Amino acid sequence: MISYLAFSLTLAAVYCLMALGLTVIWGYTGMVNLGIVGFFAVGAYASAIVTTQLGLPIFVGWIAASIAAALAGVVLTYATRGLRGDYLAIVTLGFAETVRLVALNEQWLTRGAEGISGIPGPFKAQLGSSFNIAYLIVAWVIAGYAAWSLARLDKSPFGRVLRAIRDDDLVARVAGKNVVRFKLTAFAIGSALAGLAGALYAHFTSYFAPDIIAPLLTIYVFLAATAGGNTRPMGAIVGALVVMLLLEGSRIFTTAALGLPAVQAAALRDFIIAIALIVILQWRPKGLLPERIRPAPRAK
Repeated sequence: MISYLAFSLTLAAVYCLMALGLTVIWGYTGMVNLGIVGFFAVGAYASAIVTTQLGLPIFVGWIAASIAAALAGVVLTYATRGLRGDYLAIVTLGFAETVRLVALNEQWLTRGAEGISGIPGPFKAQLGSSFNIAYLIVAWVIAGYAAWSLARLDKSPFGRVLRAIRDDDLVARVAGKNVVRFKLTAFAIGSALAGLAGALYAHFTSYFAPDIIAPLLTIYVFLAATAGGNTRPMGAIVGALVVMLLLEGSRIFTTAALGLPAVQAAALRDFIIAIALIVILQWRPKGLLPERIRPAPRAK
């Protein structure tokens, strides 16, 4: 039971990091990114390749994952700098599918459909049965530090510029702000967080394959960001925990309590999750932790 809870909460930390990436890209800057799972995959494969094929330390793999995902985000943002709204969402969704197809077909790099196995976990041999608990702590320390950093970023002049771009990028451009540069930076930060989440997942499960790059994962992350409140880092934490509670709670309810076959249980599970999140968003349309508009400072 403890191992099951540790596994679920570690996945919640991974979802939290990806939701934090959406907080920067979507909540702060107003760019819809439906390809967050693509950056997650880029980070996972980058760290897996660095540690398994090059034999470098895991910490170096995590750094490589963040850098690789950030560079992919910069390239994608610069290539689509003239797009916004639905058009940007479609392009980012296509990016995620492109990453999946590359991972599936480029066997020399990603081992194709077989995936990369034997991805090392930090001190896994030494920790033994305590590895899941230790990794849970590490994952949430990283997620908590990322949330704290983004909260400070939100209160900085840089964060205020991002919100101005989100509200009206033309006004921000008239005010003398380099909108493209700020968007590139925001997308790089968000993509780096998603890439780091992919690396954490790969080194936790010791395996990564193209099948994991599924649109359903993007939906879960968007639900976490939306349910918690996509404009606040704490909302990503709350949303990730809520989504994980719904995922695992509905799994237990449909299989253990009702005793349904696997196919029926999966269908009912998705239905329960959808209904629960609709209720949450009807009750709190801006999320459980909506954005707090700070009053303008009074002139002295």
